[in-house]
Amino acid sequence: MNDNLQNSTENPNGPLLIGLSLNGELMTDARITWEDGFYYEPLSGDLAEYITGVSYPANLEKPAITVEELSYVHVLYRDFDGNPAEGELICNQAIAQDLVEIFHELYRAEYQIEKIQLIDAYGGDDDLSMADNNTSCFNYRVVSGSSSLSKHAYGLAIDINPLYNPYITYNKDQTINVSPAAGEDYADRSKAFPYKIDEDDLCCRLFKEHGFTWGGNWNSCKDYQHFQKTP
Repeated sequence: MNDNLQNSTENPNGPLLIGLSLNGELMTDARITWEDGFYYEPLSGDLAEYITGVSYPANLEKPAITVEELSYVHVLYRDFDGNPAEGELICNQAIAQDLVEIFHELYRAEYQIEKIQLIDAYGGDDDLSMADNNTSCFNYRVVSGSSSLSKHAYGLAIDINPLYNPYITYNKDQTINVSPAAGEDYADRSKAFPYKIDEDDLCCRLFKEHGFTWGGNWNSCKDYQHFQKTP
């Protein structure tokens, strides 16, 4: 692996690749490698324990997805300085191959993503993760403002550079709600700015080619960071 990679298992801001350190070489017999640095494998017992009670429910009798149905995904990406970096995700096994292929193409194209770390680094708090512009996937949670499980709860959705591509809902008085709140400057999609996902963006095109739907195409709300797939 490239010795110049910017992310490691630790950095001055705290642990990043916790999943990598916990899975280690424990699951290599079941590892599927797409290209060097792009692979997926089952969660080790240590990693499953780490996410339980954070992004994965601790006391549900019948959760909508089991740990065994999840995959740990390791990818490379270009950070906002254009430097190569390591990232990690947890997702549904059904989209793990899609993710390594998509992120490999993004990496080859030098597409920039600020960070990719497990949402457990934020205590499973989606608002904190979005505000920090973290790209993430699995999080056993409901859709904001509802009691319905999000596609993230099934590991079938991913949010890319969420600060620059916020989730927008509309009120009857014509006002809007923007999440994360710090992304308000990027709610007007008629403006040009870096890291903006639109129909012509490579990220959007790749996810759609792999059968994902994009939240930016929704009518009742707009979720420009969000891609989801129904296997």
